[in-house]
Amino acid sequence: MQRTHRRLGDLLVDSGIITNEQLASTLEQKDSSQKLGHALIERGYISEQQLIDALSFQLSIPQVHLASIVIDHQVVNLIDQSFSRENELICYKKSDNILYVAMANPLNFFAIDDLQMMTGFHVKVALALPSEITSAINRLYNEEDSVSEILTTINKNTVDEDELVTVNDTPILKIINKLLLSAVEERASDIHIDPHEFSVVVRFRIDGELHTYRTFPKELLSVLVTRIKVMSQLDITEKRLPQDGRVKVTIGKSRIDLRISVLPTLFGERIVLRLLNTKDLLLKIPNVGFTDTQQKTFMKMVTKPTGLVLITGPTGSGKTSTLYAALNYLNSESQNIITIEDPVEYQIDGINQIQTNAPIGLTFAAGLRAILRQDPNIIMVGEIRDGETAEIAIRASLTGHLVLSTLHTNDVPTTIYRLIDMGVDPFLVAASLTGVVAQRLVRRVCRDCAHPFEPSPIERGLFAKAGFECPPKLMKGVGCKSCHQTGYLGRTAVHEMLELSEEISELLIMHHSFKDIQNLVKDSGGVSMLENGLSKVADGITTVDELLKIIS
Repeated sequence: MQRTHRRLGDLLVDSGIITNEQLASTLEQKDSSQKLGHALIERGYISEQQLIDALSFQLSIPQVHLASIVIDHQVVNLIDQSFSRENELICYKKSDNILYVAMANPLNFFAIDDLQMMTGFHVKVALALPSEITSAINRLYNEEDSVSEILTTINKNTVDEDELVTVNDTPILKIINKLLLSAVEERASDIHIDPHEFSVVVRFRIDGELHTYRTFPKELLSVLVTRIKVMSQLDITEKRLPQDGRVKVTIGKSRIDLRISVLPTLFGERIVLRLLNTKDLLLKIPNVGFTDTQQKTFMKMVTKPTGLVLITGPTGSGKTSTLYAALNYLNSESQNIITIEDPVEYQIDGINQIQTNAPIGLTFAAGLRAILRQDPNIIMVGEIRDGETAEIAIRASLTGHLVLSTLHTNDVPTTIYRLIDMGVDPFLVAASLTGVVAQRLVRRVCRDCAHPFEPSPIERGLFAKAGFECPPKLMKGVGCKSCHQTGYLGRTAVHEMLELSEEISELLIMHHSFKDIQNLVKDSGGVSMLENGLSKVADGITTVDELLKIIS
C-alpha cells in the first residue's frame, strides 16, 4: 500500500514527540526562511535523531550512521569541501555507476542535480544526522596539507612572514577558516588558542565546558597570532601588552561577530575568540527557559511604561541573551529604544546602540545622562557598576522611562541589597524597581542518549529539602557522538524571579537590612532557583549534578 505524504509537524504531533502548542508556537515564532525541523531542534522540542527518524518515515528514505561505517576517502574527494558544507552532505560510497550520498536535507534537489552533473554518477540519497555529516567533513577534509606547507615555508625561509599572513588564500588563512567553521558547527561559544612550551593547543568552549579540538606545532604560533591580529586590525608589532579587537566574518551560511582578546604569556601570546552568532538575535522570550508563570510575569514587567527591571547573575549566566530577548519583544516603530553597552555584542535594527569609551569620558553614567536628552521610551544599560550609574538609572525609571539593566549578583535579595549598599535611598529603590530576575545556565540532557535511572539518596534528599516529591525515575545522558560523549547537548537557564508589589515596596522602605530583604523575597511566594531547577530535573531537562554546580 502506498504511504501517504504527511506534513512533518503533523507527523511529530501524532507520534507524541511534540505537542500541538509547541508546534503552533514554533510556526508563529520561526523565521520564514527557517525549516520547521531546525526551528524545533533550536527550541529543544526535538533532537536531531527524532527529526531524522520522522523524515525517514515521512519520505521513505533510509538512514545511514556515518560513525559506524568506513567511508571511502577517494569518493569523498569527488566533490569540493565547500559544496559539502554548504549543502550538508557527504559522499561515502560508490558502486558501479551509483554514488551514495548522506544528506541532512534529502529534498535539496538542486544539490542532487549538481552532484550528478559534477560526478557523472547516479546519486542515491540516505539520511544522516547533521552533526555526523559535519564531523565527517571535519575529519576527512583536513588542514594537514596547509600546516605542512606553512612549516616547509618557515623552515626554508623562502617567504617573508608578513607576506604569509597578509596575502589572501594562504595556508594560514585556510587553517583559520577551517578553525572558525569547525567552531560554528560544533556550537562553540569561544575558541582558546593556548601556547605551551612545545605546542599550541586549540580548545573550544561548548555548552560552558572546554574541549580540546587539536594541537598545532609551536612554529605555527607566530603566524597564527599575526594573521588574527591583521584580521581584527590590531598592532602586530606589539607583543608585550594585552590587546582587544573585533571583526565580522561570514562562516558558511552564518554571519559571525568575533571578539578577540590577545594576552602575552610565558610561552607566547594567548588568544581567545568569542563567537557571537547573529542568529541569536532571533531569541524570543518563550525560548529563554522561563516556566509559563515566569514568562507571563516577565512579560508583564517589561511591558510596563516605566520602572527598572534587573537581570542578575555571574559572568556567563546568559544575562545578555535575556536582555536581548526582551528588547526584541519590545522593539517596534512606535518606541524609541536606546542602549549603552560595553561592548555592543549584537546590532539590532531599529535600536540605537552606544558603545562606552571610558578613556574619552563616555562611561555608563555619562552616556545615560546624554540618552535622557534624546526623548527615549526604553533604555537598556549594559551593566550598573557604580552608585552614580545606579542613581541615574533609577531616577530615569521614575521620570517616565522603562530601564533594563544587569547586575553581577547571585540572587534576588543580594541584588536589592546591592543597590542600597551603592548609596541609593531605599525609598527610591522601592519606588523604581519593577522586578528582578536572577539566572544561571545549566546543560541540557542530550535527547539522543537520554536514559531513565533511579535517583540516588543525595538526589532524593535535595528534592525533600525543597519540599518536592522526588520522581521515581530521573533522566541522564549516557554519552553519544551528538554530545561528544558528555551526556549533555545545549544549555537552558534556571531562574529566580521577584515582581515588586506595593506591599513588598512598603515593607522594603521600613525594613532593608539584608536579612529583612531575604525574608521579604522568601515570603513573596515566588519560586526559588533551587525549586525552578528541580522542576527542570523532574522534567528530564537537566540533572541534579548540573544544578549543584550553580546552587550555593
